Amino acid sequence: KLNKMINIILPVDFGDSTDALINGAIKFAKEIGGKLSLVHVAPADIGFAIGDMGFQYFPEVEQNEIKQELQSLNNLEQRILAEGVDCDHLLKQGVAGDIILDYAKEKNAAYMVMGSHGRSGIYDVFVGSLTKELTRRATIPVLVIPIH
Repeated sequence: KLNKMINIILPVDFGDSTDALINGAIKFAKEIGGKLSLVHVAPADIGFAIGDMGFQYFPEVEQNEIKQELQSLNNLEQRILAEGVDCDHLLKQGVAGDIILDYAKEKNAAYMVMGSHGRSGIYDVFVGSLTKELTRRATIPVLVIPIH
């Protein structure tokens, strides 16, 4: 295919709303003939713990956590590909907003798809604010999927 692929950035957090988000993103990608680029940002402090011995680093905790998150990303990618939509993914540690915007630039993305809410519970406050932050900072349209 010679036509330029329309890249759509899809940040995921594996929360309760992920299913609804993926379904909405697949529908959108099909409508515009786009490709989905999944991105999950792991907190940079996953492998750290503070205990009696002070500040310690546990690489094996991180390895397991990262392995699970990679597995989850792979599963989501397989599900999207099974729907006939092209897909790739990125897992990185760091500041979510910056990483997602950098990835969008790198992919020369045309759109970003986000959920109106993230993980359930107190995490909502954070992810809701991530969606707000990205709609404020992004230079491309952000499609917000309503999650109820």
